[in-house]
Amino acid sequence: MSAAVRDFEGRSLLAVFAHPDDESLAAGGLLACCAARGAGVSLLCLSRGEAGRGPDPSAGGPGSLAPGDLGDIRARELRDAAATLGLSDVLLRTHPDGMLPWLPAGTLEHDVLAAIVDRRPDVVVTFGEDGLYWHPDHIATHEATRAAVTRLDDSVPALFYVTIPPGQMRAVLDGAGPRLPAGARRDLLGIDQPDAFGASAQPPTMIFHSGRFAAQKLAALRCHRSQVAGGPFDHLNPAEAEALLGVEHYRRAEVGSTAPAFIERLTGSTLETA
Repeated sequence: MSAAVRDFEGRSLLAVFAHPDDESLAAGGLLACCAARGAGVSLLCLSRGEAGRGPDPSAGGPGSLAPGDLGDIRARELRDAAATLGLSDVLLRTHPDGMLPWLPAGTLEHDVLAAIVDRRPDVVVTFGEDGLYWHPDHIATHEATRAAVTRLDDSVPALFYVTIPPGQMRAVLDGAGPRLPAGARRDLLGIDQPDAFGASAQPPTMIFHSGRFAAQKLAALRCHRSQVAGGPFDHLNPAEAEALLGVEHYRRAEVGSTAPAFIERLTGSTLETA
């Protein structure tokens, strides 16, 4: 196949998320597509995810951990996933995982604002109000990003919220379930209630069909070994990735730039070029 058209050169996007793996699960298809088409794609991750589920050595994880090591492992996993998605750079902060809503007022907003001023993105993508499944850290990230964009006067970017399509994670679990061995983890990145994903999401203004980039999204998810090893994402093939992970939902925020955003050219598209 021919190379992907690099029609987004000169454009830039900043993704703002709370933990390693959020970027791949929520927006991996879009991020990979924009990078492949020439946009500069940066990621701001506000914690190292040290409170996440530790790896299961029997499921192919990195083995036993010394206290405090999970954050280091997840930081490495994040950089591997970013490289898999083709991202330009990663800004990793070390705010305590699980405590983002309780940081001193303005802390997260300051970090997001600094990243926007430094990177000057055309588009910012972060969580919607529902935080994918009402995760407090995700909701705090949403609120801080919205507040930061609201404060900008010049060169304000377009702001988009990403949500999980309702029923998508249930379909992933059902699709992989018959192949999961007895005793395998059946959670999805530590969440054992797949129907929670997207259950309270507001309707999208942009539906992105990622096509071949869904396989890249799955590969990035698998970089987060400490969280996914041996679970449902290990038991999907590329064709299933497109069917089960290939649709992403975005909603344009009521704050930020109102000019046409370059990612809106992808609405409803299925990209088959390689």
